[in-house]
Amino acid sequence: MAGEEAPPAHPHAHTLARPQPVDPERFQAAQRCTWISVAVNSVLTVMQVVVGYAAHSQSLMADGLHSLSDLFADFMVLYANRKGSHPADTDHPYGHGRIETAASLVLGLGMAATGIGLLFVAGSRLQSVDELAPVAPLALWTALATLAAKEGLFRYMLGVAERLRSPLLVANAWHARSDAASSLVVAVGISGSLLGYRIFDPMAAALVGFMIVRMGVKFAWEALQELIDTSLGKEEVAAIRATLRATPGVLGLHELRTRRMAHQALVDAHVLVDARISVSEGHRIGETARLRVLSAHPEVLDVLVHVDAEEDQLPAEGDTELPDRDVLMAHLRGLIGEGVPQLEKTLLHYLGNRVEAEVFLSQTICFDADHIARLERHIADRLLNDPYFSAVSINCRIAPV
Repeated sequence: MAGEEAPPAHPHAHTLARPQPVDPERFQAAQRCTWISVAVNSVLTVMQVVVGYAAHSQSLMADGLHSLSDLFADFMVLYANRKGSHPADTDHPYGHGRIETAASLVLGLGMAATGIGLLFVAGSRLQSVDELAPVAPLALWTALATLAAKEGLFRYMLGVAERLRSPLLVANAWHARSDAASSLVVAVGISGSLLGYRIFDPMAAALVGFMIVRMGVKFAWEALQELIDTSLGKEEVAAIRATLRATPGVLGLHELRTRRMAHQALVDAHVLVDARISVSEGHRIGETARLRVLSAHPEVLDVLVHVDAEEDQLPAEGDTELPDRDVLMAHLRGLIGEGVPQLEKTLLHYLGNRVEAEVFLSQTICFDADHIARLERHIADRLLNDPYFSAVSINCRIAPV
């Protein structure tokens, strides 16, 4: 006989974190950074296109179109950042962070399309190099000034993007760096043209187009990976796994899944606990595991913990399909026999393809040791070939609840 035990842990208890509120400081910092980029790109676009046209520099005009694409990208970032900062709602329970990801995809595709257009124009210019007008020296000074402005803008934006952990701002920052690199190529091309090698200017324009295409494809690919729920890196997953396994009460861990959500991540995990603890204790272990991950890994937005009483396994061929509780209870009454009055409580443990039952009897029968002994022998004989139950334990409550 044993004292009364708590109810067993349900094998499918879930805990779900509430999405974290939007950080207003993060939103304001992202907006300020992007508006600075808008101002710089507006000035550079006008300067490059006007000077490029006046100085007969195809590469400088191409770089000006690149700056114009940056300007469009900046406005896209402003829109996505504002929409993405909206808190979670009924239609978007995880927030609106994926708007940033979608904008990154559109930005990358737009950059690739711009680069392809520049390659086409530069290719047509290379077929008639002798007809090109000589480049004026003003184009070189403009290219150098653009190079300095773009590099400074890149360093500023990347610092803000890394502090905010925003993939969209990172993409926009590297877009500025690609402009800086293209301005360097343009400066070299214009220098060659000024030295008498006219082919250098359209070649520089073609190289700028290729650089834009490459960067655009890279951004679009990374955004696409997030939109199709690619997991976190191996090191990040290993760190989260270690945090979950170190939770007191967690006996095992399987089916750990992760995915990106803009600058944060979502985590799903199945944790294994003792099969005979109570539902509330199993829930507490799952909740503790969730809070430990959220505390130790700031990049994690939400954790879904699935509490298991045993390792999830598909039933082998020929295994018994267990019926519902009502059927099992009727079958259990048949095993026990009619000589036992109403059962006070019965706990069922679903383990593998069998059930273990804990039966609690009333005090009136518990003090009849001979009756209990006969009952145990009777149940043991009936269990030998039982299709559902692997064990039945008899328990008596000897103190008031």
